[in-house]
Amino acid sequence: MSRGQVLPLEVREAAGVAELEDVSALLGNVWNRPAGSRQMTVSLLRALSMTGNYVGAAFLGDRLVGAAVGFFAPASGSMHSHITGVDAGAQARNIGYTLKMHQRAWALERGIPLITWTYDPVVRRNAYFNLVKLGARATTYLPDFYGPMDDGLNRGEESDRLLVAWQVGAGEPAHDLGTQSAGLPALLHEDAGVVTRTTWTRGAALVPVPEDIERLRAESPALAQAWRGALRHVLGTAMADGAVITGFDKHHGYLIDDPTPAPADLPGGPA
Repeated sequence: MSRGQVLPLEVREAAGVAELEDVSALLGNVWNRPAGSRQMTVSLLRALSMTGNYVGAAFLGDRLVGAAVGFFAPASGSMHSHITGVDAGAQARNIGYTLKMHQRAWALERGIPLITWTYDPVVRRNAYFNLVKLGARATTYLPDFYGPMDDGLNRGEESDRLLVAWQVGAGEPAHDLGTQSAGLPALLHEDAGVVTRTTWTRGAALVPVPEDIERLRAESPALAQAWRGALRHVLGTAMADGAVITGFDKHHGYLIDDPTPAPADLPGGPA
C-alpha cells in the first residue's frame, strides 16, 4: 500500500474462532477491561454466532477496528443489539454508523423489523448518534440497569440506560433531523459545580446533558455523579410520567414533550 492510501472499510459477519478472538479482545480494549478479563468471551460469541445471531466485524484492510453483537428477542420479531464498539485508534471514520447499517441490512434480510439496544443517557455524543443520526426512538429510562459494572468506562458509576427502538424497515434513518432547543425551558442547570433541577410538569422542555461526561468523570467524579442523579430524577421521572423524547440537540440535550394523542383521544375521534 502506498503512503497516504486510504484502506477501504469492510463490514461483515465475523468468521471462525480466530476472528471471534479478535472481536472479544477489541471489545475488552474499548471497555478498558481489567487484565485477563473480557467484555464478551470467545465462547459466548461462538455460541451466539453458531445459533444464527449477529456478530458483525469492521475491518480496515486486515485490521479489526469495530464490532457489534446482537441476539434475537423471544417471539417478539425483534433483535437486541447488546454491544457495539470501535477501536480508539480508528475513531472519526464513520465505522460505528457503517456497522449499524450492516446490522440493519442483516436484520432486514431475515425479516426482522425492529432492533433495540441500550445506551448511557448522559453521554451526549451517543445520544446524538442513536436518536438523530440513526433515527432510533427512546422508549424507557432504566435506572441502574446492569447493576455494578467493573469495566474501566463504567466502574464506580450506576449503570442507568435508555432503551431505544429502531424501526429498520421504515426507510432510511433520519440522520439529518437534528433539533434545535432555542426557547425551551431547561430543566437542569449547572453553576459553580452544583447541578440544580426542575421537575417536568407538562409541555415541551429541554433536559441538558454535559458536553463531555467522560472528561468530567476524570476531572470531577462528584460532579459527574451529580449530573447522573439529576438526569435520572428529571428525565427518568418525566418519562415515567408519560413524557416522550421528541428530539436531541447535539449542543444541549434532550427535547421532551407530552405524548402525541392517539386518534381515539382527539376531539371527534372514535369512541
